[in-house]
Amino acid sequence: MVSELATNIIHYAGRGEILLKRVQDGGTCGIEVLARDNGPGIADLEKALTDNYSTGGTLGLGLPGVKRIMDEFTLESAPGKGVRCLSRKWEK
Repeated sequence: MVSELATNIIHYAGRGEILLKRVQDGGTCGIEVLARDNGPGIADLEKALTDNYSTGGTLGLGLPGVKRIMDEFTLESAPGKGVRCLSRKWEK
């Protein structure tokens, strides 16, 4: 999951960062992953979260896959504004 976000940063933005953090909600622990860049951004977030949609010649499974395996997922972007993807996975 982290490798998919990192690959997206390299492929589409050239550079960015991924921050990992331990989080806690009451007695439940988890991990938070924040991936962000200042690249060209995503024009259509809905399409970007659709399986097999890609503007970069890839399989188009990365972001939809991250969304599926994480418990919380937010994706923010606009053309020319970069991308901010915040996700969390909680222990079960």
